[in-house]
Amino acid sequence: MLLSSQLAMQTARRAKVSYRLGADAGSGPLFWQPKTALQVKRSTPAAAEQLIVVDTVAYEGGDAAAAARLGGRHWERFAGPQGPDGHRETPYAGLIDLLNPVVALAAATADGITPQYVGEERFEDSTVEHYRVTTDAARYAAAQTQLSPARREGLRTALVPGASASLTLDLWLNDKDQLVRMERTGTGEGGRLDDSVVYTEPGGPLSVQAPAESDTVDTGTRGVSPLAR
Repeated sequence: MLLSSQLAMQTARRAKVSYRLGADAGSGPLFWQPKTALQVKRSTPAAAEQLIVVDTVAYEGGDAAAAARLGGRHWERFAGPQGPDGHRETPYAGLIDLLNPVVALAAATADGITPQYVGEERFEDSTVEHYRVTTDAARYAAAQTQLSPARREGLRTALVPGASASLTLDLWLNDKDQLVRMERTGTGEGGRLDDSVVYTEPGGPLSVQAPAESDTVDTGTRGVSPLAR
């Protein structure tokens, strides 16, 4: 069933996400294929109220505080760094990989992993099937053969603080085998990991729009780092 879900989410290519990753929470559309795009409005205090990623370019800001800081314009624009292969990398890759449902399902279906069927449950007026997987940060990251080595290491690092010893992945699938909810929990020497992502409108009419060039300030290039917790 989880392999069918992986195929269903690869086919969907996009969904709206509502997430809580440690102290960071927000919502908005996420595209994971064929190119990466993300538009998030945060519901917790952060350096930037909104974040937009379009392939290898990101924009932060979108609020009055940004306009005051940027001389009237609302968005900072920056590109990802150049990778070893000469191509630009995706900004906020660490956040995107933690939200991407295909990444979670790849970890759940990796060699040596035995998913546990928990049972049918009710979720938002629908019947869903609940599966649970026990793994760890290293195996979770190693399963991502579609990602570059740097992205895999960034993902492992993002998971390690709470889950160096163990990591539990709970997945809920709808009647179309689409992932509608995911939770990652774990304990380790660095503390506790407690992430939650809800997926709605998979494959739906979603869009991500870059801000107008006249409303942006170009700040050059920034490094790609894992999500800070």
